[in-house]
Parts: sequence; C-alpha cells; structure tokens
Amino acid sequence: MTSSRSARMLRVDQAGEYGATRIYAGQMAVMGSRAPHSTEVAGMAAQEEDHRARFDALIAERGVRPTLLQPVWSVAGFALGAATALIGPEAAMACTAAIETEIDRHYTEQLEELDGDDPELSAAIREFRDDEREHRDAALAAGAERAPAYPLLFNAIRLGCRAAIKLSERI
Repeated sequence: MTSSRSARMLRVDQAGEYGATRIYAGQMAVMGSRAPHSTEVAGMAAQEEDHRARFDALIAERGVRPTLLQPVWSVAGFALGAATALIGPEAAMACTAAIETEIDRHYTEQLEELDGDDPELSAAIREFRDDEREHRDAALAAGAERAPAYPLLFNAIRLGCRAAIKLSERI
C-alpha cells in the first residue's frame, strides 16, 4: 500500500512531468525545427515524456488518483511554452531554466522527506532530478539569461511553478 506522502508525491510529480510535456509542445508548435536549439528541445521533450510515462505507470500500479487539475495544466503548460517561444528562443530557454531550477529544488526536498522510505519512488525522483538539472544547464548554455527581462521572467515562472506544485499535491 502506498503511503499518503508517497501518493501526494506521485500525484504532483506526474502532474509536473505532464505539464513539462505541454510546455515543450507549446514551444515546438511556435518554433518548430527553426529554433537554434530545436534538437536539444526535442530531446528534453522526449525525456519529459518518458518521465511522465513512468510516473503514469507508478500511479496506476499504486492506485493513486492523479490531480484533478490536469486539464488546467494542459492548457497552462501549452500556453506558457507558446508564449515564451513567441518572445524568442532565449525566452523559451529561460522558461526551461526557471522550471528546472524549481523542479530541482522540489525533487531534492522530496528525496530528503522520503529519506529512503520508498526506494522505488526515490530512485525515479533522483534519476529525473538529474535529468532536470541537465535541462536547466542546457537552457542556460543556450542563452536563457539573454532573454528580455530575464530576472522578471525567470522568477515569475518559478513562482507559478511553486503554485502549481502546491495545488497539484492536494487537488
């Protein structure tokens, strides 16, 4: 049986990975293969899809209810991805840097909270956190900090990500 803590973590993590797939879908819908780093973006999107599928499987195996907010995250994620891509490739990378910075913090906190209590979930979170760190570093290397109003954009997206995490944990 899955503890309520593990269920909450699975619910929010699956929602986050789903949201990430929608952000990349929005970015790719606007930029397509024309973007300077489209190959990297496609690779990151594929990793996020794998993360989501693996969390989907854990949710199904453990009988955890997914967030009821998934339709909201579908629209919001796509809109965020498309909006940042419309600003330009650096803004799209700033979005990735902001999201992945927040997810690194979130996953690290979850690993500390689990403290080995759920080895299967901990292993997935650790692996995915490492992937998210690579995405953040790639986004920074691709010029995220050159985005217009970078500090404002970066921090606004991080704040939105924190709010989405809190809502998805419970709803």
